Amino acid sequence: MNIHEYQGKEILKKYGVRIQEGIVAETAEAAVEAAKKLNQQTGTEWYVVKAQIHAGGRGKGGGVKLAKNLDEVKDLAGKIIGMNLVTKQTGPEGKHVHKVLISQDVYYPGESKPKEYYMSILLDRNTSKNLIIASTEGGMEIEEVAEHTPEKIIKEWVDPRVGLQGFQARKIAFKLGVEGEAFKEMVNFIQALYKAYEETDSAMFEINPVLKTSDNKILAVDAKVNLDDNALYRHKDLAALRDLNEEDPLEVEASNSGLNYVKLDGNVGCMVNGAGLAMATMDIIKLSGGEPANFLDVGGGANAQTVEAGFRIILKDPNVKAILINIFGGIVRCDRVANGVVEAYKKIGDIKVPIIVRLQGTNAEEGAKIIEESGLKVFSAIVLKDAAAKVKEVLSK
Repeated sequence: MNIHEYQGKEILKKYGVRIQEGIVAETAEAAVEAAKKLNQQTGTEWYVVKAQIHAGGRGKGGGVKLAKNLDEVKDLAGKIIGMNLVTKQTGPEGKHVHKVLISQDVYYPGESKPKEYYMSILLDRNTSKNLIIASTEGGMEIEEVAEHTPEKIIKEWVDPRVGLQGFQARKIAFKLGVEGEAFKEMVNFIQALYKAYEETDSAMFEINPVLKTSDNKILAVDAKVNLDDNALYRHKDLAALRDLNEEDPLEVEASNSGLNYVKLDGNVGCMVNGAGLAMATMDIIKLSGGEPANFLDVGGGANAQTVEAGFRIILKDPNVKAILINIFGGIVRCDRVANGVVEAYKKIGDIKVPIIVRLQGTNAEEGAKIIEESGLKVFSAIVLKDAAAKVKEVLSK
């Protein structure tokens, strides 16, 4: 689960990570009040207005602006709130901005160019260890740094059984080239950041940039945090940070129905039980000349209710020209799924797109018979090859 920058910074602050202070606002007027409060708290007279969306590259898209007085805060916040912000990570459709973060200016007057670093922590599945990635090239996309100057990428693996050791934090700080008081600050920053990552059960913490000020303070200017969905049951406070405005409405609806759904850009909707079979089904759709419109895993206990919920979600996508249901009857019996399909079809009614149902496994023949005798616009298939051929046939009409 992704969270906003301001939420990530609140987590970091709780763990002793020094941050660029800020206050979130949802209107231009609230942004001015936030700036006034921030001035009282930090003494800052310039303010950074940052769009809060779940995507990087906000600055290049026009979502991060510097305001030198309260009038500019109001003007810039008014322009950013409500805009459709397009970045590399949002895709061409962009994301609607609902709120901004009014942050203190941490780039001191007269300071030519403060030093910026990059730092992130994530799980390296190849080694089953946590990986700290750092670079002296902060403020840049880490992919570009890795491609053009790979020697500037620092990596340190941490065994989760023993945790981050002091010498490892010092080694990273040394490789980043910091000295004196800034060295101590960087070591403390790394240790606090790792503790925050580990204790919140996060999938990733990314701070870009990490700033070294002219008075040798180290602080997080940005925070991109991805929490592990599977661990949220242990963190009710973190689960409450979910922003449904940042998620696709169909994915939210699917989640509420207990379905694993990801919307794609194709024309063939698919409903499958099992993630592996879902991936194979998407390949079959591609080979048949179509494009998958979604990934939808109804799980091992597919029944009439889950099939109906899946139907409703898929049919809300106007690009869908056909639906392929591919069920392997292992835990679930194929005849029950077939009855669920027929029941859901009749309950929804007026389904204008053709539906291909491929059932294999326990009671597959009985399931196919139920589909064929239903009298509905539903086509039955036993093997994947037949299902692919039927998809191709219906798309060509």
